[in-house]
Amino acid sequence: MKKALFIDRDGTLIVEPKDTFQIDSLERLTFIPGVFRGLGLIADLLEYELVMVSNQDGLGTDSYPQASFDIVQQKLMEALAGEGIHFSEVLIDKSFESEALSTRKPGTGLLGKYMDGTYDLSNSYVIGDRLTDLHLARNLGCKGIYIGDESFSKQIEQSNLEIFCQLITMNWMDIFYFLRKKERTGNVIRKTNETEIEVNIALDGSGFAKISTGLGFFDHMLEQLCKHSGIDLAIKVKGDLHIDEHHTIEDTAIALGTAIRQALGDKLGIERYGFDEMKNAGEVLLPMDDALSRVAIDFSGRPWLVWDASFKREKIGDMPAEMFMHFFKSFSDAAMCNLNIKVEGQNEHHKIESVFKGLAKALKMAITRQHIVRTLPSTKGIL
Repeated sequence: MKKALFIDRDGTLIVEPKDTFQIDSLERLTFIPGVFRGLGLIADLLEYELVMVSNQDGLGTDSYPQASFDIVQQKLMEALAGEGIHFSEVLIDKSFESEALSTRKPGTGLLGKYMDGTYDLSNSYVIGDRLTDLHLARNLGCKGIYIGDESFSKQIEQSNLEIFCQLITMNWMDIFYFLRKKERTGNVIRKTNETEIEVNIALDGSGFAKISTGLGFFDHMLEQLCKHSGIDLAIKVKGDLHIDEHHTIEDTAIALGTAIRQALGDKLGIERYGFDEMKNAGEVLLPMDDALSRVAIDFSGRPWLVWDASFKREKIGDMPAEMFMHFFKSFSDAAMCNLNIKVEGQNEHHKIESVFKGLAKALKMAITRQHIVRTLPSTKGIL
């Protein structure tokens, strides 16, 4: 589905005069600092349709002649277009606030086509410098980005709009980085006769984990994966543990791998390859007390697992040791990646935990994405 950014004009793209609140001459036209760079990157790199939505009080009346507006608007659009910033639609309401028309923000009268089900409004944003913009976000079912400083947060809270306000900033680069991070998310719901699983993932997170698989040791390993990769991950599993652990572990691996593949999207600009950065004798290794693991990953689009690990115990915690290889095989198949794992050591707990931490570090490197580069890291032209 299409996503949109509904962007205010005055105070958001161009500086709004505090005396008349009207930019009615070229002499009064000043651009918000950073708007060309930040919005230009959004237009170039992110998949949002840009829509300008603005209230212009009394436009076309003697107090605000249409010609005065047009000369500024033309210059504005030319300047933005020169930086590769193009709006699919410009929607201007000319009424006064006292008229209370549905076409005036926060009314949605001008935005009917965006509410017909063809747009993913829950992942679209209204960007503006007034509370009416956040009200519009609420009315559209969007989220809002407020152009202002943190001193406005109290006002937003008092208006019960804080749930709709995702970001408060005066910097358009902050908006670009925020939207860039929000892009790489995944949601997978997998239901079979054996398991019901939901996975939510954000690749550009902070290591937040909310894991519930019904297997305590498995939860602990997945939490390590989040903590050391920086990925935010929520996993909820209802499995047939009354039979055994197999289906729960296998299907979780499939759902997790699928979610990562979904969140990676087109893979443009990613590092692609990942391995732990600690080096010893020319190898890439992750130590944990007596245990030493080597984990490397390649999001090549071709699944493959190399597994060089053995365990003496039948179970570690409540997780069968034989399921470790099966987890990583199912994960690599679903994520469409090469995965090379080797571990040695004496303590079985340390060995498998070092593997999960090694995978986390490898993932962190491989999913790292350049903010500007949009090239695919492959001579094949496809991953």
